[in-house]
Amino acid sequence: MALASDTFAFAAPWRVIVTRPGREALAWADALQGRGVPCETLPLIEIAALPEPLALAQAWQAVPGHLALMFVSANAVRFFMAARSADRPMPSCRAWSTGPGTRAALLAEGWPEGLIDSPDEDAPQFDSEALWALVAPRVRAAVASTPSKPSVLIVRGADARGQLAGRDWLALQLESAGLEVLQAVAYVRQAPVLTPAQQSLARQAVGDGSAWLFSSSEAAQHLLLACPELPVKQARALATHPRIAQRLQQMGWGRVDLVPAGVDAQAQSIKSLT
Repeated sequence: MALASDTFAFAAPWRVIVTRPGREALAWADALQGRGVPCETLPLIEIAALPEPLALAQAWQAVPGHLALMFVSANAVRFFMAARSADRPMPSCRAWSTGPGTRAALLAEGWPEGLIDSPDEDAPQFDSEALWALVAPRVRAAVASTPSKPSVLIVRGADARGQLAGRDWLALQLESAGLEVLQAVAYVRQAPVLTPAQQSLARQAVGDGSAWLFSSSEAAQHLLLACPELPVKQARALATHPRIAQRLQQMGWGRVDLVPAGVDAQAQSIKSLT
């Protein structure tokens, strides 16, 4: 689905610029290339450890009392699990994720598969709405059967100023359902410092028919911070969610296409672009 702000004659993209954080960008580019989509990586979100991990250690102490831990990303899983002390057992509560990447990270850390709630890999969308549709019946049952108010811990990132990254939509649903919602910051998301070679790639890719793949509008913001004169009016972008597409349009991208979030459907969609 094309959401063009003006009329442009775009050829099918000869490569996709993957903008996820470094580790995820490499894995995603490999997956797309394995399905016939040429890719380059240009990570536009840098992931860093917390400067002060004490709060994360304290969050671990309360884990046994939670109904579930909701992880917003694979990085949330990795950094949170890295803070687990050697003498602390694996949690026995449920783990929630919005997509297959986070689910895979949970499995890699040893979380029991039967305790993970996540949308199916062929789900049309990986977001809070899809997760809520999956867990809402269990949440309501827990509220109805538990005398004290059940709690859910949302494990997420924060920006360099300490502001929580991500939406509050799921937290609002949980609170409305009668749960206590707590937040734990596991890592820092910040703008990267692009190398001269990366800046050169960015300048080239806005005008050569490449398609910029965004799974976060924050990455697009970081791009314009690093290259403020970049003429995105003549460039094309791929967005994995309507909210991201809307934000890219507001930022002035010449053409924005919605693509599925799952890698198989996404590769098919990209190869069909005209």
